[in-house]
Amino acid sequence: MPDLIVVTREGAEKTLEATNGHSIMEAIRDGGIDELLALCGGCCSCATCHIHVDPEFADKLPPVSADESDLLDSSLHRNEYSRLSCQVTMSDDLAGMRVVIAQED
Repeated sequence: MPDLIVVTREGAEKTLEATNGHSIMEAIRDGGIDELLALCGGCCSCATCHIHVDPEFADKLPPVSADESDLLDSSLHRNEYSRLSCQVTMSDDLAGMRVVIAQED
C-alpha cells in the first residue's frame, strides 16, 4: 500500500497507508483525520474535500474534470495544485505524495 503524507489545517503532518484504487478522500477519512467534511460522500458535487497536492506529483494525476474545476472555482483557496480529494485515486505511482488540506471557505 502506498504511503500518503497529509498535512492538516493546523500544520500537523501524518503519514497514512492508502489503499490502491481508493480515493485520497477515503484514505484521509479512514486514517482518522476528520477535517474533510466530504459532504457528498465522494460524488464530486461539493468542494468540502479540497486539498493542495505536492507540485512534484501534479503531473502524475489525471486532468481536472470540468465538474471538479467548477466546484474548485467556488473556493477562495484554489491554486494551481488544488484538487478534490475524492477525484484522485491512489496508486503506487503516488506513493509518498504529500497533500495539504485546504482551508475552509
